[in-house]
Amino acid sequence: MTLALGECSDGELAALALAGRQAAYRELLGRHREAVFRLVRGSIGDADAALDVTQEAFIAAFAALKSYDGGRPFKTWVSRIAINKCRDWARRRAVRRFFSFALPIEAAATIADESIPADQQLADRAELARVRDAITKLPTAIREPLILRAIEGLTQAETAQVLGISEKAVETRLYRARNKLTEDLRG
Repeated sequence: MTLALGECSDGELAALALAGRQAAYRELLGRHREAVFRLVRGSIGDADAALDVTQEAFIAAFAALKSYDGGRPFKTWVSRIAINKCRDWARRRAVRRFFSFALPIEAAATIADESIPADQQLADRAELARVRDAITKLPTAIREPLILRAIEGLTQAETAQVLGISEKAVETRLYRARNKLTEDLRG
């Protein structure tokens, strides 16, 4: 006389499942599904994802059933597998979250590198130093209006007020400063 599957131990069910009895798999699943689901849901918090992870845990457990020691509790063994599946799920979620903020790799082809190449930066710095040096060599009368207008960004009226000269004098001195600067930088 054979025992009903409900009367078999977990070890016996595992042996029957390995022998090809599909009903033994169903019985093991039925016995431990709720406990594993509660464990997974408590671990990851999302009930929908917990269903998927629980399913993954049982698939992995049944695939590795040969490594199960029938003398030990099946619940402990499958719970360990479920915990590992929860960890895998958390890692995948972290990766998905990271990549959800990233642009697709194809978008990288259309993003221009807006940084200025090092050789260009060096050339620009050299040119800036040359211009600064030329400005410092201008006579004070034309250098001051140039600095106040072009570098400090004051209006013509403000420049006139700071220097105590007329706006027309500012205009004339700016004209002379720019011409002198252009001439000095050409040579």
